[in-house]
Amino acid sequence: MSSNKSIQAKLTKNLLYPIILQILNHKPKHGYEILSIIRKSFGIRFGASTIYPILNKMEKDKYLKSSWNTDARRPQKVYQITVDGKAVLDYTLESLQSICKTFENKAEKQRKGFTLGCNYDSDILKPRN
Repeated sequence: MSSNKSIQAKLTKNLLYPIILQILNHKPKHGYEILSIIRKSFGIRFGASTIYPILNKMEKDKYLKSSWNTDARRPQKVYQITVDGKAVLDYTLESLQSICKTFENKAEKQRKGFTLGCNYDSDILKPRN
């Protein structure tokens, strides 16, 4: 079971850009809100040392922009998605859908007696008469 949790953590960490963009696609949020949503949604605990460098990199890449909310008890840096970030999010979602479709097709072929992998039929490996 811990192996599954480890795989889920790696997948989630590798998908943090689109996850963050998707979270911010709804409305601007500060870093701790983003971190909390990821924890609740994926059950994965990342710390500030993981999230804030990514947010800074995404801002540098112009996928996000930030402003300071001084109305809060303490000033908070609030992030929002940019037009470039929205384009990256849309492309990433299309790519992930395509990847999922490919996995589904391969799994269906496997259930019908084909193998996953290199698009070959398992009958090819049988000796010919």
